[in-house]
Amino acid sequence: MEENILKSTQNEDDTTGQLQINVTADIGLIPIQNASVTISFTGEPDSTVETLNTDSSGQTDVINLKTPPLQYSLTPNSPMPYSEYTVSVTAPGYEPVIVSGVEVLPDVTAVQNIAMTPTEMTQDNEEIIAIPDHTLYGDYPPKIPEDEIKPMDESGEIVLSRVVIPEYIIVHDGVPADSTAANYYVRYRDYIKNVVSSEIYATWPENAIYANTLAIMSFTLNRVYTEW
Repeated sequence: MEENILKSTQNEDDTTGQLQINVTADIGLIPIQNASVTISFTGEPDSTVETLNTDSSGQTDVINLKTPPLQYSLTPNSPMPYSEYTVSVTAPGYEPVIVSGVEVLPDVTAVQNIAMTPTEMTQDNEEIIAIPDHTLYGDYPPKIPEDEIKPMDESGEIVLSRVVIPEYIIVHDGVPADSTAANYYVRYRDYIKNVVSSEIYATWPENAIYANTLAIMSFTLNRVYTEW
């Protein structure tokens, strides 16, 4: 109880979260040592907060960054409960990478993975990635309604003989009817992790995180099981 009272009386200037950057080559996932990492406030590119270098494992030190109060992520309809930072990474022999909108919540550690492309593999000067608003905070259209009973008149096997854990999940980057949208192959573990971090906050009680993760896994494996 005393800990909760102390947290509730914190002001925004007293609240911090942690951030660590992992830098690897996008081919072979080889850690990149001595990559230069610059962290600034998103929307303020000249407001450098920290400058770091990666170690032999391609990781930076875990640093503390300012965040909004903890209550914001635990109370519906609160102001933005996380701070947004821009991470810029450069390394000899690799194209620079800029990731904006990295979300840092209070009292937890955010991990941002950065995959860098060797200069000989691309003609781009730099890769720019913009992370959209969190699902619980941003303004997104509602989920497309689905029929509870799926048609069974397609040719081929509709339901697998058993539930399997796939190695990859195919992510269609658009509405189902858009055949021009790209398909991406994402490792199952990474897919679940990314969906969880996009749909709930890491500051939630542990049991709530477990429950939501199991629901996301169940929904995903049902898609695989029914081949729908």
